[in-house]
Amino acid sequence: MRLVSKTIFAVVMCLGASSAFADDPQGNTNTGTPDSTAAPTNPKQLPPSQSSHDTAPPVASPDVTLPAGGVVEQAGVGGTTAYGRPGVLELGGSAGLTIASGVRDFNFSPSLGWFVADNLEVSGILSVANVKADTASATVWSALVEPSYHLPFDRTIFGFLGMGIGAAYEQKMGTGLAVAPRIGANVLVGRSGILTPSLTYEYITHNSMTENDVTLVAVTSALRVNIGYTAMW
Repeated sequence: MRLVSKTIFAVVMCLGASSAFADDPQGNTNTGTPDSTAAPTNPKQLPPSQSSHDTAPPVASPDVTLPAGGVVEQAGVGGTTAYGRPGVLELGGSAGLTIASGVRDFNFSPSLGWFVADNLEVSGILSVANVKADTASATVWSALVEPSYHLPFDRTIFGFLGMGIGAAYEQKMGTGLAVAPRIGANVLVGRSGILTPSLTYEYITHNSMTENDVTLVAVTSALRVNIGYTAMW
């Protein structure tokens, strides 16, 4: 009887060892148990995330003041300052050509702009326009100061509205007051370029002549579609 009991005990022990080895071939316990989960991977063993693209800096936000010296360097994609922020300078120009029946109008306008506050820019614009109608032609020179507001639609597209005020000169009609409202868009190109399609209405008054102590005023106006390109400083 004692021999039978020892035999049964030995068989039970062998079955238990076989079951444990089936759960874990290395003999470890507490593995292969239903509803159990493995330990999470150590974060230090994961490779750091990388990006091959330069992030565009955020557009203007409230309470931003001018930087030291008043001018931002290296503005644009890859830098710390976006277009429309205080201190950003842009330098470039625009050109336009209008051809109609008997009329040809070509103009070129270099410009320099400086953002004095978020989205608020003050620009100096010089312009020369040559207008030819039939056999007559005239060249008009103008210099304008233009405050403008630039509304961001996203990080790369802005709409703007400006009002240029200054003086214009034409050889025969002399110097007159020039007013030129302008509307358009700014589209950021590359790291620091800005493509600017715009529509300008230029209104000029000239003191044409004086007769019987009465000064006659001549008015000229032109509607122009221009394409401009500028670069942030």
